[in-house]
Amino acid sequence: MLQLKDIENSAEEIKASLAKRNWSQQAIHIIDEIIELNNQRKAIQTALDNDKAELNSIAKEIGDLFKAGKGSQTTDLKSRVTQVKESAEKDELLLSATLQALDEKLISVPNTLHSSVPAGKSETDNEVYKAWTKDLPQLHDGALPHWELAEKYNIIDFKLGALIAGSGFPLFRGKGSRLQRALISYFLDEGNKAGYEEIVPPLMVNEDSAKATGQLPDKEGQMYHVTKDDLYLIPTAEVPITNMFRDQIVDEKELPIKLTGYTPCFRREAGSYGAHVKGLNRVHQFDKVEIVQIEHPDKSYETLYSMIAHVEQILNNLNLPYRILKLCGGDTGFTSAITYDFEVYSAAQGRWLEVSSVSNFETFQSNRLKLRYKDESGKNQFAHTLNGSALALARIIACILENFQTPDGIIMPKVLVKYLGFEKID
Repeated sequence: MLQLKDIENSAEEIKASLAKRNWSQQAIHIIDEIIELNNQRKAIQTALDNDKAELNSIAKEIGDLFKAGKGSQTTDLKSRVTQVKESAEKDELLLSATLQALDEKLISVPNTLHSSVPAGKSETDNEVYKAWTKDLPQLHDGALPHWELAEKYNIIDFKLGALIAGSGFPLFRGKGSRLQRALISYFLDEGNKAGYEEIVPPLMVNEDSAKATGQLPDKEGQMYHVTKDDLYLIPTAEVPITNMFRDQIVDEKELPIKLTGYTPCFRREAGSYGAHVKGLNRVHQFDKVEIVQIEHPDKSYETLYSMIAHVEQILNNLNLPYRILKLCGGDTGFTSAITYDFEVYSAAQGRWLEVSSVSNFETFQSNRLKLRYKDESGKNQFAHTLNGSALALARIIACILENFQTPDGIIMPKVLVKYLGFEKID
């Protein structure tokens, strides 16, 4: 959530950022509405403070009169107390309503984009930050897409998963399950080597946690809601891991705080049809290893690029062709100041599939979380939060199956063999 002082001091910059996100001029007017509401809040608060000061003054005056034996002279003062109390009660009600209206508007405004984020309306306008320069995989005649390979080698059963839960809930079995487990172990081990503390978080969060990291109200329609308990199935481990620091003040010397965690993730993706969402291309349940950092504002962009390098190294080790995109304003998420997406090439489908997003949220999440650090002067400051997928498994598995298939089976990446106990799916 943006801070009020930033909106007041940088209103035009924030409006320009919203325009880069393709907000209409009418919608951008919310910034002026927030400033006006905040001015009303200040005026009401001043009136309320004056009422309380007057009540204190009158109380002292009444007390002094009684001490002087002049209690009979307090009648008018007592009448004034009644009037001021009524005024204060009205101001308190008005202040509460104004604060609620202000909060509702504030929570609906996305993060301010970093100045380097390119303009654009959709994913077609994203910039290629780093292109793949080597040859793309060339497959043999009769090569299959991963959903047909899954059926051929009996490693993923989409039909049985749909029978048990519904479309978008694949069932892994045999060597498919072992590939899934191997990737999870490998990704976590790489995180541990890079200094990330491993976390096993809850798979459900309450409403406050979802609001704190920006999933609510922005992604309410994409989250599975357990209505009876008012809990949400997590769309990413970012949510529970980042919420470990809600309402906390951390020591500046502890920064950066580096955390990683594996979880299943659950997303109610919008229904669409065709090959681009077939098989593992788009699912409602998938496994993912997340990396999260809590960082000093002066160092967060250096940290962002170190996180990008971490994901890049994993993909290099897996020998998967990838490219990195800098997302344009229209495609950057609600909470993010800047996001880089990784895409891996799917040889059998002849297309690039997104497998990771690495983002800097600056102070947007920490303001909602009330996550602060105490600086050298002893003053509390908001930390910066960052996260990235390292990595999401579904599409990684799809690309491994497709890119490394041969007429005699699917060759496994060398870095996974020690986890798998086999070199080929056949």
